[in-house]
Amino acid sequence: MDERMVAGELQNEDSADELSLRPTNLSQYIGQQKVKDNLSIFIQAAKMRDEALDHVLLYGPPGLGKTTLAAIVANEMGVQFRSTSGPAIERSGDLAAILSSLEPGDVLFIDEVHRLPRAVEEVLYPAMEDFFIDIVIGSGPSARSVQIDLPPFTLVGATTRAGLLSAPLRDRFGVLSRLEFYNPNELCDIVERTSDIFETSITHEAALEVAGRSRGTPRIANRLLKRIRDISQVKGETEISLETTNEALKMLQVDDAGLDYTDHKLLHAIIDGFQGGPVGLDTIAATIGEESQTIEDVYEPYLLQIGFIQRTPRGRVVTSSAYEHFGLRKDNE
Repeated sequence: MDERMVAGELQNEDSADELSLRPTNLSQYIGQQKVKDNLSIFIQAAKMRDEALDHVLLYGPPGLGKTTLAAIVANEMGVQFRSTSGPAIERSGDLAAILSSLEPGDVLFIDEVHRLPRAVEEVLYPAMEDFFIDIVIGSGPSARSVQIDLPPFTLVGATTRAGLLSAPLRDRFGVLSRLEFYNPNELCDIVERTSDIFETSITHEAALEVAGRSRGTPRIANRLLKRIRDISQVKGETEISLETTNEALKMLQVDDAGLDYTDHKLLHAIIDGFQGGPVGLDTIAATIGEESQTIEDVYEPYLLQIGFIQRTPRGRVVTSSAYEHFGLRKDNE
């Protein structure tokens, strides 16, 4: 099998723990109720017609469950799940090898679908629309085009940057679903479910505390719980307490708004170095030593969500809410 694709399992960077935490059907999946309701209807209709599900685009900030949902779609449809990523498909031949190995109805998941090379993307258009691909064999005057028919399949694309998708690719997805940040109650349910899987007990108050500091993101909630579990175990607790949770979160430099060291560094860079802004993204990135794309994809969405920064035509601006969070006063107030 092509090393760029994993059949029937998730990508290699997922640890065994992370795999075990993932729900396998829609009823186990917590949150994203509107997305779940829509997918449930579309899946049921496709199964009634004995057809492949229409192509699905999942978009939103990282860590909200796009990969998990893709695997659930395959499981609910009763077909194989095959996984790859946009940067891993470098040539059109790579994509042709993946597509030609699919069985009828299979789900092909492409993470970071916005990073597909343009030449590869163009091969994908007829595959998604009419289930065939054209491959050029040879070069020069002897070159010839060969059409390969494909079985009906479902492409599930995931992206954190839907705006970077070309219009022709985006228009070929029949189901577009945006994943939103989770609320604290949903994250609390996820923390308690994860602790059950870990065979670890946690008080409801401690689970709520973890939920409140997880930036609305299940991946972060589970990561924090793992570290809190370590500290609780070393202390000899039979149940993770609120006291231990607060102690662990302080060690991990996660404050009561869910902001970590990098968030503090970013906000203080704008406040102290640029009087609160406006300042350009590339300038911020150079100041704090982070990639501008990482700031835009990982840190900014949550800071925008909680109203600590604003995007303006002239750059990023820190809001009064952020000043209040740090106990600071804006110069013009």
